[in-house]
Amino acid sequence: MTVTSTKPSRAAEWWKAQRRRVAWGVGIALVAFVIAVVVARVLRGIPAVEAFIGEYPGIVPPPDGAPVGIPAWLGWQHFLNAFFLALLVKTGLELRGKRRPPGFWTRDNTRWPRTKRAPRRLGIWLWFHLWLDAFWVLTGLSYIILLLATGQWVRVVPTDWAVVPNAISAALQYASLDWPTEDSWVVYNSLQQLAYFTVVFIASPLAILTGLRLSSAWPVEGRLADPVTEKWSRAIHYPVMLFFLAFTFVHVVLVLTTGALRKLNQMYTARDTDDWLGFAVFALSVVVMVVAWVLAKPPLLKRIAAMSGRVQG
Repeated sequence: MTVTSTKPSRAAEWWKAQRRRVAWGVGIALVAFVIAVVVARVLRGIPAVEAFIGEYPGIVPPPDGAPVGIPAWLGWQHFLNAFFLALLVKTGLELRGKRRPPGFWTRDNTRWPRTKRAPRRLGIWLWFHLWLDAFWVLTGLSYIILLLATGQWVRVVPTDWAVVPNAISAALQYASLDWPTEDSWVVYNSLQQLAYFTVVFIASPLAILTGLRLSSAWPVEGRLADPVTEKWSRAIHYPVMLFFLAFTFVHVVLVLTTGALRKLNQMYTARDTDDWLGFAVFALSVVVMVVAWVLAKPPLLKRIAAMSGRVQG
């Protein structure tokens, strides 16, 4: 007689443990959204506020000589960043769950790079998380280099203090659901510019530095092994991940509600048109991410890890 296991999946266990918190979170977010819309509409009924929006419409004209259009390499960056972010979230949640790893990996110290100190044993999820971190950092470095080499940096780095009142104006227009006029093919609105600047030059370095402090690459002895910096890194790393998730959510919503076909062509095919090619490329990228998420399970990860070290468990 065959006995079928009824042990719930990890996803089911997580939902059972977190469903009340999720429900409260969704409810609070909806109430906050309604309040924000009502307040923004009331404010926009005040003549002084409308005059402010008239003076600061939400966009700062780009500097002379600024590049027009979105280059093809930025499309690849969109995909790679989304791909690595999705898997980093998956592995990060596994690590945050503090369950016993399904396997352990130890680097083969007979190969390059050889070290005097014996390699540390890593859980398979941490091993995968660190590799994803490395690829994500390489992607980011290539982005910065291309951003500087092509002059695209002027699109995401504010060069005029007028960006501040214009960002406030754009936020107020978004919140009132009477969204600002913009043409991201030529220039981002000021709120977008500040958001992209924050992601690239503040949140990403924070994620890298705190992740490095928490990784096995950090010295376990000496002055650098300060428990205070480890405590602060743990306190910062997870909220930074939540910021990336919130940014991604808002980014996707705005893309899909402000001319999705044109925006997806700009982002994924480097064309300012409204045919379906950009949507097809986007849909294919989502399929790739979903397949990677599903395949990223211990049996496959162990086989890959075994190519560079000893796997136990």
